[in-house]
Amino acid sequence: MRLLVLSDTHGNADIIEQVKKMHSVDYQFHCGDSELPYDHDAFLYVHRVRGNCDTDTRFPEEKLAQCGDKKVLMVHGHLHNVKSSLMTLHYKAQEVGADIVLFGHSHLYGAEMIDNVLFVNPGSLVAPRGGKAKSYALIEIESSSEYKVSFISETGDIISSHLFSMKKQTQ
Repeated sequence: MRLLVLSDTHGNADIIEQVKKMHSVDYQFHCGDSELPYDHDAFLYVHRVRGNCDTDTRFPEEKLAQCGDKKVLMVHGHLHNVKSSLMTLHYKAQEVGADIVLFGHSHLYGAEMIDNVLFVNPGSLVAPRGGKAKSYALIEIESSSEYKVSFISETGDIISSHLFSMKKQTQ
């Protein structure tokens, strides 16, 4: 199963359309700060949430999606202080039983496994920070316990790929 994850495109509908055409995926997500109307054509078949720069109140603050046997929680991140810590977002993931958490806001791409929950920030395709490249993420679920997360540039070049495996729970 493949998940396409974008965030922080700040008014650029063309880049959303461009990236969607580059990959065959099962699910598509936009983690907020699109600065587009909720019903914009670029969002066809895209799960989406509201970011701190989105004015359209039809966007939900969070989205919980069932993707195969995985529960995916998506937020923008500003309400969870993701620039400081993932702790608040981790608590929210535990509360809803999420397997994967998608978020944006910081414009910095990265992925981390915490207590068998995969956290992914795709970065920004418009205004990256910290000297990083413009980016989005592709998550490939290799098995029920293995994930491959690739960060990809706007031209489709792989910036980096990371493998994550869930640890067996001990009682």
